[in-house]
Amino acid sequence: MVKHKVLGAVVVASVLLTGCASPSLTGTTYSQKDARQVQQVRYGTVTSVTPVVIEGRQDGIVGGGAGTIAGALAGSSVGGGKGSSIAAVLGAVAGGVLGSKLEESATRKQGQEVTLRMADGQEISVVQEVENQQFFRVGDQIRLLQRGGTTRITY
Repeated sequence: MVKHKVLGAVVVASVLLTGCASPSLTGTTYSQKDARQVQQVRYGTVTSVTPVVIEGRQDGIVGGGAGTIAGALAGSSVGGGKGSSIAAVLGAVAGGVLGSKLEESATRKQGQEVTLRMADGQEISVVQEVENQQFFRVGDQIRLLQRGGTTRITY
């Protein structure tokens, strides 16, 4: 019976953590609402590229929730009576913290800070996710696409 509860907790946590995937932050990924919308296009040259880490989700809703459930189920299988209740509470707290940490780690992305000299002489910097492990390189000629508060760099 204990093995079934722990296995159930692991399955629930796994299913919930698959919801942690955050949207892509590459220059070539668009949401449905972005499709067929006008964007401003500017041209420029890459003057520097710095690898950065884009933090993962830290709201803890999915990871923390899944961890809390899994921890509570695992903790409730320990001991009996009041001991089981106390273990369930401790398991829920520990599981919630661990789940939040796992969610942040699972949604962390490799990014790049790209500094650009635009055709009009303006110098700007944009951070976006690295796509297919391919960083931009100094001297690359790029297109800067802007719409609302979203900016993308593409070739």
